[in-house]
Amino acid sequence: MSSCLMLPSLFPLRLTVSDISLSPMRTNMKKRASQTNLQYFSGSPKRRRFSPPRSSAVVSDFFQSLPDDLLISILSKLSATASSPSDFISALITCKRFNNLGRHSLVLAKASQKTLAIGAKNWSESAHRFLKHCVDAGNVEACYILGMIRFYCLQNRGSGASLMAKAAISSHAPALYSLAVIQFNGSGGSKNDKDLRAGVALCARAAFLGHIDALRELGHCLQDGYGVCQNIMEGRRFLVQANARELAAVLSSTAATVTGGAARSWVTCDPHTHHRAAVGSSTECPLLSDFGCNVPAAEAHPASRFMAEWFAIRGGPPGPGLRLCSHVGCGRPETRRHEFRRCSVCGIVNYCSRACQALDWKLQHKAECSPLELWPENEGEGGVGEGGVENENEAEDVIEES
Repeated sequence: MSSCLMLPSLFPLRLTVSDISLSPMRTNMKKRASQTNLQYFSGSPKRRRFSPPRSSAVVSDFFQSLPDDLLISILSKLSATASSPSDFISALITCKRFNNLGRHSLVLAKASQKTLAIGAKNWSESAHRFLKHCVDAGNVEACYILGMIRFYCLQNRGSGASLMAKAAISSHAPALYSLAVIQFNGSGGSKNDKDLRAGVALCARAAFLGHIDALRELGHCLQDGYGVCQNIMEGRRFLVQANARELAAVLSSTAATVTGGAARSWVTCDPHTHHRAAVGSSTECPLLSDFGCNVPAAEAHPASRFMAEWFAIRGGPPGPGLRLCSHVGCGRPETRRHEFRRCSVCGIVNYCSRACQALDWKLQHKAECSPLELWPENEGEGGVGEGGVENENEAEDVIEES
């Protein structure tokens, strides 16, 4: 009887929502049930993402809240100042957002020469694609490096020359000089494809932009009347300017890495070694070696280092009967037989240009050159490669008098 009386009194408690919400007992029970459910589902990633702690959400969203423009600016600064490609790539693989923003055209357009200095042993399709992205972004240095790789290493002459021309249009001095060497030698074509006047014009433009090898090449062209009217005095003046610029470049680059006290130690001059017969080390500056100064030579361009490493890995030039330029800092190969000129005294070494010939004479060949009765591989007109006889001793006299 009592139970029958209690049933009607319980129905309003269960059916009235306002009474449930106002009941402290039911409210506490609801909280405890919610806490139990959270503890039970705490192992579910979906549940954690649905209701993360407020402090954790703030920390995780801080990086995502940074604007893209700020990150692009930071990555652009990194690509312009990185000391190697690995420094830049390490930042790109940090997270997906860095990887996406690091391939932005504004970032790749500012990639420096060192950022683009990919080694031949690390060459792959992804490296080729990275340089191509930089070219598409308008990076002039990438146009030149990829153009040299395609022209000489991958033997894609048309595409390589086109990329170098694209860089030359933007007043890239190394690209202008490389196109001049191609014109002087007729590289990628036949002997009849040589255009000496075009080579001199490209050298003059590169020399105007401060390219030392182009200025030296232009001086030799004027001295010899090669592709231009002969003017010995003007040619010697250009050679003096080339030596002075080379000295200034070596001193400024070396002084940037040493202190003032150390700088006085390596700029030492011994006048008794002015007329020495041999050069001490192949890493010395070719101008200062005759004056007893032990100053490191200028660092070769990444494109030249790539070519030298590429052909060293593959055991030599790209085809039978072809030769590499004997100057250690060049790396250019012949594109046809007898393209480069050989030393007229020993006939052993060969050079793609007079600039490489003069530099290598100071660096090492001066101590090695000796006349031979019979030249090795006696080929070509008059026993020398096409392009005429290049007198190494005459080149030496010109440089010493300058």
